[in-house]
Amino acid sequence: MRDESILFEVDDVGVATITLNRPDKLNACSGDLLEGLAAAYTRCDEDDEIRAVVVTGAGRAFCAGADMTDAAKTFELSEGSAFDDFSAAGCAVPAFKIRKLVVAAVNGHAIGLGMTLAMQCDIRIFALEGKYGIVQVRRGVMGDAYSHWTMVRLVGLSKAAEIMLTGRIFTGGEIEQLNVASRVLPSDEVLPAALAIARDTAIHAAPLSIAVSKKLLWESAALTPEQVEAKETELHKHIMSRPDAIEGPVAHVERRQPNWSLRVGRDWPKWPED
Repeated sequence: MRDESILFEVDDVGVATITLNRPDKLNACSGDLLEGLAAAYTRCDEDDEIRAVVVTGAGRAFCAGADMTDAAKTFELSEGSAFDDFSAAGCAVPAFKIRKLVVAAVNGHAIGLGMTLAMQCDIRIFALEGKYGIVQVRRGVMGDAYSHWTMVRLVGLSKAAEIMLTGRIFTGGEIEQLNVASRVLPSDEVLPAALAIARDTAIHAAPLSIAVSKKLLWESAALTPEQVEAKETELHKHIMSRPDAIEGPVAHVERRQPNWSLRVGRDWPKWPED
């Protein structure tokens, strides 16, 4: 990546690590950082050599939210073309739309937009020592980055309301009790744990199977059981007739790593209608 506010690397099994890299600002979100994150996510979605993604922060924080260097202008947006074009999405490409497993290695504090970006990820590992909160109501605005959708899906209405309507700061232990985190670990264990999950998935799970299952998981809350069954059936028909459905069981019986041949970009199905 050209922009140094985002670091990007891919390891030998296809795990991409995206690092928010403004440690002197606790990785607060600048325009360049958010554009770089969107570009990194786009590459992860489109590059079939990338099998899983880990997002983390440089230094002692994951992301301190919007850059409030000039606090008076942080949310300044007068009416006009800029106002009309404004989006509360934060990052133009949300993690839940990436057709790979995305693991948030929340290595330290995640506040405001930093927290709402983390909640877009499929798996979220938080540092016990960090402070966390969707604090926007205490800044005169409101939660962003799809948080009114992600939070209710992930923790339910009551817990989402406690987090988003109070704007409180929570400890790692409280985040665990609220079921916001998939796992809470000491800060120095967060990134290794996230990478271990991503590497194990990249090696052992079929890329196309992950991709279609992830998309259906994230949209399932808006569907009836009958609609989910219909989509599962159509997607099974697409996958079951292809080589990975043979390779997976054979590799398991032969006690070897599978050699997946299907690719997300090339073999993506026509998505079933609701």
